[in-house]
Amino acid sequence: MSSKLAMAMLLAGALAHPAQAAVTAPQAVQAQYNLSLNGVAIAVMQETFEVRDGAYQAVSETHAVGLFALVQRRPGRATSSGTVDSRGLRPKAFEGTRGAKDARRVGADFDWAASTLTLSHDGRTDNVALPPGTQDRLSVMYQFLFLQTEQLKNLEFPMTNGRRLDHYRYAVGPDTVIDTPLGRLAVVHLVKHHAPGSAATEIWLAREHRLMPVKMRIIEGDGDRYEQVIAQLEITP
Repeated sequence: MSSKLAMAMLLAGALAHPAQAAVTAPQAVQAQYNLSLNGVAIAVMQETFEVRDGAYQAVSETHAVGLFALVQRRPGRATSSGTVDSRGLRPKAFEGTRGAKDARRVGADFDWAASTLTLSHDGRTDNVALPPGTQDRLSVMYQFLFLQTEQLKNLEFPMTNGRRLDHYRYAVGPDTVIDTPLGRLAVVHLVKHHAPGSAATEIWLAREHRLMPVKMRIIEGDGDRYEQVIAQLEITP
C-alpha cells in the first residue's frame, strides 16, 4: 500500500491544548469508515477504541475491496496504547504493520519521562525529542473526543506516523452540514495549512458525536483525492 494511502486512511489530528474543563472519556467507540481514491471505493476500515482504568487501547484494521484487493491481500493493522488524563490521550506505543514479516512495519515508543520519541522503520531506529502533546496517527482520531469546540481554533500539534515527527496547523472553516451514511450531520470543518504543491487536508468533526471525525480528505499535489467517510459509529458513554 502506498504511503499516501496509509496517510489517508489514518488521517486526523488534534492535541496540544490549554488547560480547560476536563471532558469525560467515553468507555468505548466502534467505527467503520469507507475509503476511496478519486471516487472509487478501495478499502473498509474497522476501528475500536477502549478506555479502562486510566489507560486506552485503539485498534484499526483496513481491508482492501474491489480491484484494489487483488494487489493488496493482507489487511493493514495499526495499534495505539497509552494513558488517559484530564487533557486526553498520552500515547506510549504505536505500531503499523501488515503482518509479522512486514518489512515496512513502523513503530513509535513514547518516553515521556526522558522526553524522547523512538521511531522504528525500514529496519532502523531513530531517537528524536518528544514535544508535549505529541500524538500518533491513530490516537489523534480519538483525541478529538476529549476536546471542546473552542479548543479547535488555531489548532497546532505534533504527530508521528512511526517514520518521522511532523507539526500540523489547522484553521476552522465555516460550520456546515454534510451527508454521510449516518445521515446529515452538523460538523466543524478543519482545514490544514499547507505549502504550495503539498497535500491539502480537510477534516470534518460531528458535533452530535463528541467531535468524532466523520470525514477526512487529502488532495495530493498530483491531484489524487483520498477520502475517508464514516459508515457506522457507536460511542459508549
